[in-house]
Amino acid sequence: MRRFRALVIFLAALMMAALPTAAPAQLISITIEPPVLPVYVQPPIPAPGYIWTPGYWAYGPDGYFWVPGTWVQPPRVGLLWTPGYWGWNDGVYVFNAGYWGPTIGFYGGVNYGFGYGGVGFEGGYWSGGAFMYNRAVSNFGTVNITNVYNKTVINNTTINNVSFNGGPRGLKAQATAQELAAAKQEHVAPTATQTQHQAAASTNKELLHSVNHGNPTVAATSKAGEFKGPGVVAAHTGAEGLEKTGLEKKLPGTPGGPPNTRTNTLATNPPGNLPKRPGGGAGEATIPKEPGRELRTTGKPVEERRGNIANVEHNLKPANPVGPPPKNGPPPPHVAATPHPPPGAGPHPPGPPGKKEKEPQHP
Repeated sequence: MRRFRALVIFLAALMMAALPTAAPAQLISITIEPPVLPVYVQPPIPAPGYIWTPGYWAYGPDGYFWVPGTWVQPPRVGLLWTPGYWGWNDGVYVFNAGYWGPTIGFYGGVNYGFGYGGVGFEGGYWSGGAFMYNRAVSNFGTVNITNVYNKTVINNTTINNVSFNGGPRGLKAQATAQELAAAKQEHVAPTATQTQHQAAASTNKELLHSVNHGNPTVAATSKAGEFKGPGVVAAHTGAEGLEKTGLEKKLPGTPGGPPNTRTNTLATNPPGNLPKRPGGGAGEATIPKEPGRELRTTGKPVEERRGNIANVEHNLKPANPVGPPPKNGPPPPHVAATPHPPPGAGPHPPGPPGKKEKEPQHP
């Protein structure tokens, strides 16, 4: 049975590679719910002219495996990438393959991050034969990119890691009029580089969900098919994952800190790409304050509603907390208690000047 399923997937991949243009194909349908998307930072772009393609869960003979996000050169000038997505249909999950086209189509409302917030693409656009990059959601690293602009991307919808559309537990997004029109336009199949990238991921045991449990060691890579080296980033969850990568002490997008995480809706600028203020100084990332509360940043990625990562904590501790002194600390200073008169005794008037008041006698 496994050999038959593997043969079907292999033949489908060959068909995709052979067709220069094709509509998005439904390659495989299964009854197992796709895993949630991992959280990761975007690796730097390898050179000008590349477009970011987000990672996704694919299905093979051994179950779900992660296809790392990567930078890819488009088949030709003017084309944009519409990511693939899983859709629930009558009790089964069907994968709708990604494709290249003049405009972005429907991809299930899945928030892949880095400009793919569920609808359209905020990572850049074509202008006069050149691709313009939005520095707010792109990691340039040390590469000199001249065709840039800055547009902060804020997602006002509930943020989650759901990777499929439809069904009782999936996303409820529906195609917009523009996305429906894009479905009728020319669709170009994934490039040979993209097909080889997925094939290489399918043979990497560490990318199997049954092995990495949703946190692949190669979540994204600068160059397609390269799963080792400085351009590779791993998925992380919570503070422990950030501590392992050494990113917990810097805000995403600030100098020396990580680029934006996949779920960062504030979309601060990646390292080295901060806008310049008057006078030549680099701009600083800002975090909006909640009315009536003081916010204090911890240098961790933006908090998701799923609760897997905390970025902002509320500074609501009282200035002088009440409680026992800390262990091994200095004792609190002694304060003399105010003497109280015995029951029934009233206050004594002061004696005449120069005369010492007689102390009371006790039997």
